[in-house]
Amino acid sequence: MTTTERKALWFEDRQPIDSEADEFIPGSAYDAVIVGAGLTGLTTALMLARAGLSVAVLEARFAGAVATGNTTAKLSLLHSSALSEIRAHTSVSVAQAYMEGNRQGQAWLLDYLSERGVAVQRRDAFTYAATPDGVSSLDTEFEACTDAGLDVTRVMETELPFEIYGAIKLADQAQFNPLDVVAALAKDVRSLGGVIIEQTRVQSVDAGEPVSVVTRRGTVYATRVILATGIPMLDRGLYFAKLTAMRSYALAFRVPTEPGTAPAIPQGMYLSIDTPSRSVRSAPVAGENRLLVGGNGHVVGRDSNTMDNVRDIERWTAEHFPGAIRTHSWSAQDYRSANRIPFVGWMPRSHHRVFIATGYNKWGMTNSVAAALSLTAEILSDSLPWAETLHHRVTRPRSMASGIAAGAEVGGAFTSGWTQAELTKLPDTAPEEGTGVVGQQGLKPTAVSTVDGVTCAVSAICTHMGGIVTWNSAERSWDCPLHGSRFDADGRLLEGPATDDLDQIE
Repeated sequence: MTTTERKALWFEDRQPIDSEADEFIPGSAYDAVIVGAGLTGLTTALMLARAGLSVAVLEARFAGAVATGNTTAKLSLLHSSALSEIRAHTSVSVAQAYMEGNRQGQAWLLDYLSERGVAVQRRDAFTYAATPDGVSSLDTEFEACTDAGLDVTRVMETELPFEIYGAIKLADQAQFNPLDVVAALAKDVRSLGGVIIEQTRVQSVDAGEPVSVVTRRGTVYATRVILATGIPMLDRGLYFAKLTAMRSYALAFRVPTEPGTAPAIPQGMYLSIDTPSRSVRSAPVAGENRLLVGGNGHVVGRDSNTMDNVRDIERWTAEHFPGAIRTHSWSAQDYRSANRIPFVGWMPRSHHRVFIATGYNKWGMTNSVAAALSLTAEILSDSLPWAETLHHRVTRPRSMASGIAAGAEVGGAFTSGWTQAELTKLPDTAPEEGTGVVGQQGLKPTAVSTVDGVTCAVSAICTHMGGIVTWNSAERSWDCPLHGSRFDADGRLLEGPATDDLDQIE
């Protein structure tokens, strides 16, 4: 197998959405400014624009560039073990409210895509046990799904070309190309007078009246601001400490179609409940059907060799789909709360002027739209019973224990990172191609890497909370093990709660 593209399959043969017509004018004022042009941001913008509000969407890169453009795009209500975990951390009623929100989110998006003629493939979804140890988790999740009102069934046989130990099936779910959705939403936002301004990174938000949104290009103002950036870039509310940043991987393959050469590409959407996880789905792209395989999630910045995760998925695919040829490899970042419930609503001490949506725990296609419905209702002074239940949930001791443990792990990563950096002397020679190293240079921890023949030295201290970054060999980036901020080899900020680049060192 060979790699041809280090980007998501969805970007094949297509250009980023053209936003040149939307000019950034410092001093402009809007009813709502949405930060982040992914599925949450664009859907919220459209809902508010339909209600007659003037809206502006500010995006640091381009629409769909981050989580939305790097998803496996399963519009499914079967969320692996999420319901049983939510129930264990909270209650049956909260799990039911979570599912009701996702059900409404899924229904809204399916109706919207049908109206706009966006291609959607209806597929059955499966959560399966790949090992005998996974059966008990499957049993628990099946019970939680039933309690939440999902019409699930237990099956022992699937189209997967390997043995399983049972599965939960939910019929008639959906999948799509997420960039088709982004393009449709962006077009409709603009048709209602909204603007989508790309290449504009927000650095701070002041919750005054009006709210000031400070970017690297100037300041704009709004009555309401929605932070739809994966994780809030404001430290108010300490959401960075309440969330764990997770990175997972996806690969696309061409599979031989001649009879007897390889198993057929499964047409259902599959996800194992075991660890390491395996996500499997088909993807019609550029006139052919591809196989998508994902998994191997881990906490950002705490995996010693991320490239091994990619190789492991490639090895697994070769075992079960002989002759498969890898065409694309990419990864995505998600955020998980201690009790597995997203944080959606107004930020503390923002006077109900600044809102957030984060913590989808890898199920952003339905949770994003559920968040948009909830945010829109709250801003327009409407009420959604399921949203009220989620926003006023009570944290159980198990969730508190999980949060404390996560905090301890962050503290450990901070201490070990600084200790290792101070004890390591940088080598006199440049790192080999595709590698990076952290060590002491003078009085400051320094990160040095070589990518495409260019050696760069940057500060190894994350600009968010001072953690020491680690090298991500799969994506050739510097990742912070504290709260998931990521930077390019030259120090340019990619994503996470940080708002500034790493300092370059001559």
